[in-house]
Amino acid sequence: MIDNFRIRVFRAVAQHLSFTRAAEELLLTQPAVTQQVKLLEEELGVPLFDRGGGHISLTQGGQALLPFAEKMRALSDEAIAAVAEAYGHQAGELVLGASQTIGQYLLPRFIAGFTAMNPKVKVRARSGNTDQMLEALLAREIQLALIEGPEQRKDIHIEAFMEDHMVLVVPASHEWADHEISPDDLKGQPLLTREYGSGSRRVIEHAFATAGLKLKDLTISMELDSTEGLLNAVEAGLGVTIVSRWAVRNQLSLGKVKLARIQGVKLARRFAMAYPAGPEPVGSVGAFRNFLMRQANDIAPRRMKK
Repeated sequence: MIDNFRIRVFRAVAQHLSFTRAAEELLLTQPAVTQQVKLLEEELGVPLFDRGGGHISLTQGGQALLPFAEKMRALSDEAIAAVAEAYGHQAGELVLGASQTIGQYLLPRFIAGFTAMNPKVKVRARSGNTDQMLEALLAREIQLALIEGPEQRKDIHIEAFMEDHMVLVVPASHEWADHEISPDDLKGQPLLTREYGSGSRRVIEHAFATAGLKLKDLTISMELDSTEGLLNAVEAGLGVTIVSRWAVRNQLSLGKVKLARIQGVKLARRFAMAYPAGPEPVGSVGAFRNFLMRQANDIAPRRMKK
C-alpha cells in the first residue's frame, strides 16, 4: 500500500467507531491500533476520537481529517492501478456490494474467477438487501453493487448481466409438490416473504400484480431478512415461499423441499450491476464489470434438476 499506515488505522477506527473491530480488519492487536492513533494525534496536536462514556465518536479534528484520509486512499489506489495498467495489469482494491441472493450463492464464484485473472486486485465485499446496497453505493462505501430486481434511478446506472428465475418452494410433503397451481390457490396459503427493501420481494409483488393478485388478498404469515431463513421456515412446515433458483439448489437435491409451478405467473428477472451515473467505470471496477458481462453465465453453478 502506498498509503500512510497511521492514516489507514485512523480510517478503520473511524469507519467502525471501534478499536477492536479496526484491529480485526487490519490484522493488528488492539494496543497496536491504539498506539498508532495516539501517535497520529500527537503528530497533529489534536484528539481525533472522543472515548468518553464507553462510546467512541469523532472529534471535530477527526471529522475534518476523515475526508482527506478517504482522498488519500483513493489516490493510493489510483497510483497502484496506474502503475499496473502501464504493464497491462489490474491492481488496487475493489469494494463490492451484493444483495443477499447474489452475495451468498454467486458472488464467491465471481470473485474467484476474477481474481484468478487479476491476482493483484484485492477484493472486499459486503451484502445486504438491494436498497441497502444502493445506499452504500451512493455513500461511496462500495464501488459497484450487484442487485436483484428492477431499479430505475437517475443517480445510478443499472446494467443487467445475467438472468435469474424465481421458483415456488413448498414443504416436501405438501400437496402442491411437483404440481401446477393457479394464482388463486395462493390466497389461502401461508406465504413467507423477504422484508421491504428486498429486490426479490419487489419482483414477486410485480409478478403477482401482473397476474391479478393483490398483496391484501394473500396471507403473508412471516417476513424474514434472509433467503436461508425463508427456506428453513418452509422446511419446518411454516408456509411456502418464492426464492431464486440458485438459493434452493441444496435443499432440493437433499429432498428437504419441493417445487411447485404457478400457472401464468412469470417470475423471471435479471441480476444487475449498479454504479454511479456518469462515465463507464475504469480500472479494477471497469475490469470486474467487463468480466461479469462476458463470463457471469459461464461460471455460475449448473442449473438445478427439478
